Amino acid sequence: MICEENYIDSSQKNLLKGYNMLLYFSGSLIMYEPSEECVMDFFSDGLLKKLPITSSNPRFIYAAALLRESCTSRDTCRTELIRDHRRLFASDGMRLAIPLESEYTGTHKSSDPVKPVSEFFDSYGWKPRPGENVPDDHLGIELLFLTKLIDKYLQLDDKPCCREMRKEIQRFISQHLINWIGIWNKKVQENSISIYYKGVGNLVFACAEDLQGIFSDQNNPL
Repeated sequence: MICEENYIDSSQKNLLKGYNMLLYFSGSLIMYEPSEECVMDFFSDGLLKKLPITSSNPRFIYAAALLRESCTSRDTCRTELIRDHRRLFASDGMRLAIPLESEYTGTHKSSDPVKPVSEFFDSYGWKPRPGENVPDDHLGIELLFLTKLIDKYLQLDDKPCCREMRKEIQRFISQHLINWIGIWNKKVQENSISIYYKGVGNLVFACAEDLQGIFSDQNNPL
């Protein structure tokens, strides 16, 4: 018997899987330059117009509205997305919204210094994709790792293990996402040319906020 059968009901399981889908999608489009195939899959087929979950978070609602309005022409959209990706995120571009935790966390003071995110990865024996020259603290890598933690949570077999994993997920979000993506998203909103990346920035921030609440100790249902 797995965790979601005796501890997480099917609606909660589907909710977390929906967030994972959005995290994976958003992280990929931040880490990689949009391809024609990507534009076809996510825009032409209308997948972004039917997000897998709903949220009462105003930031999520706004992000969903932006994504539904973006990309009326596949070719024009791809051109704008590539231009925006290079301006905002590419290491050889203008880097107007650098998606690296280390670029922002130095502005936050804490009595308990946060260890490098690579130590969190190491504690789970997880390695970013081999052969990719991407820093461990890249937002795309951190979002991918978060999806792995949530997948692991959904496969655990008893309440104590689920409870401990819930704490770990909340700790990861608090230490390595929430403390900087608000500043990063502000830069995205200020510098993005396309409506699409404005939507993605808000979507990532909203998902992190929602998941932090879902996995907090005060939320007993999970």
